[in-house]
Amino acid sequence: MKKIVIPIIGLLMALQVQAQESHQVYYPPADPLVQQKLEQWQDLKFGLLMHWGPYSQWGIVESWSICAEDEDWCRRNMDDYTAYKKKYEGLQTTFNPVRFDPDKWARAAADAGMKYVVFTTKHHDGFCMFDSKYTDYKITDPKTPFHTNPKANVAREIFKSFRAEGLWTGAYFSKPDWHSEYYWWPNFATPDRNANYNIKKYPDRWEKFVQFTQNQIMELMTDYGPMDILWLDGGWVQKMTQDEVNAYVHSPNYNFARIQNQDIRMDELAAKARTKQPGLIVVDRAVTGPNQNYLTPENHVPKEMLEYPWESCMILGGGWSYSFNAKYMDGRKVVHLLTDIVAKGGNLLLNIGPSPDGTWDDGAYKSLAETGSWLKVNGEAIYGTRKIVPYYDGTMYHTEKKDHSARYIIYCLKEGERLPDEIQVKGIRIGDKASIDVLGTKGNLKFQKTDSGIVMKVPKSLSEKMLSAFAVVFRIR
Repeated sequence: MKKIVIPIIGLLMALQVQAQESHQVYYPPADPLVQQKLEQWQDLKFGLLMHWGPYSQWGIVESWSICAEDEDWCRRNMDDYTAYKKKYEGLQTTFNPVRFDPDKWARAAADAGMKYVVFTTKHHDGFCMFDSKYTDYKITDPKTPFHTNPKANVAREIFKSFRAEGLWTGAYFSKPDWHSEYYWWPNFATPDRNANYNIKKYPDRWEKFVQFTQNQIMELMTDYGPMDILWLDGGWVQKMTQDEVNAYVHSPNYNFARIQNQDIRMDELAAKARTKQPGLIVVDRAVTGPNQNYLTPENHVPKEMLEYPWESCMILGGGWSYSFNAKYMDGRKVVHLLTDIVAKGGNLLLNIGPSPDGTWDDGAYKSLAETGSWLKVNGEAIYGTRKIVPYYDGTMYHTEKKDHSARYIIYCLKEGERLPDEIQVKGIRIGDKASIDVLGTKGNLKFQKTDSGIVMKVPKSLSEKMLSAFAVVFRIR
């Protein structure tokens, strides 16, 4: 297995402090089908992430409030932890998203130019948004009012609707399960996010958890149609040597009560999943090794280009889960964010948290519609492109087609900003027969070569036409 060692830019996952002090190690997949799939995924550029579960009824952070760690973002509004956890789990009995319409979501995502979806089939709290036969803590259980709805198997309906619109599908799945007695054993207190018992002392209990986890994932790989991505969260559930355990214990940022080897046999699991879904992209988030086919900086964009496949997962508005009165990015901000990420070689996975009744806020639809309008004209500068040096100069970002047939300069505009009469582009060389035009317009631009690059002449008519544009794309052929 080859590996690539590159400097890391920014924080990928808080738990990987030790591994990220100076370098992140990336292991390219050895399977030719995965290699091919990953190359195709890098063409897609823009995807949708959805966090949804009973917690949306309270408008709180997903799962984390039942974790006893002392963090501002996951504190409870009750002093009695046991009573709070019982009340939280009781949300199952009132979760009834009767306005759930995945076809509407899929159409909006497709119109926005999104090419794949990743849906939370199960978050850390263990509540399944699919019909797992291994638990009754699920959307289809009789205790959940929505279980009588024809679309009660929410994950299946979402995957079906999004595939019908031509999007790839990905299953988010939490490796830790705080509802499972094989992970949080009721015999002990639960001081932090980790398994709350000594795995070495109780190996049979841990083996039951391994089987439980693998069985649920294989349900998703077997019964939910063609799956493109298995997106695994909860990086602390991983195989660790004693040295790695000690490194986690002495992390300056976290004081966990019990760090231990939490091996769910990922190599075995990935191989089993690919017997059902050949070429499946596996994203074992924040776990260095061959099962992290691409990396996922969270709510963060690296400052520079990265050499490995990566995807920034970002919040469109509010939090990861539904937030009441959330404020959403406008289309201009999304376009600029997408441009920055693509120019650095990454994909953007944009999160929307559905409401308790199964709808999206109007602000989310507005943002997606604005983004889609821009991409309908300028998408060729985004999809199927790769990074190129230089990737950025001031307000300009550079991308290039994989076959080198065209280079794009994406000039990002602030609201009300006009294109200058002349645009100097440094650090590029073009041939004598090259031409430059602007996507969405007719005719070529005049330009001249300089010692440092080129200078493009912008006619006033073009500047006037682009007054309301989020960004203008100059194409060099």
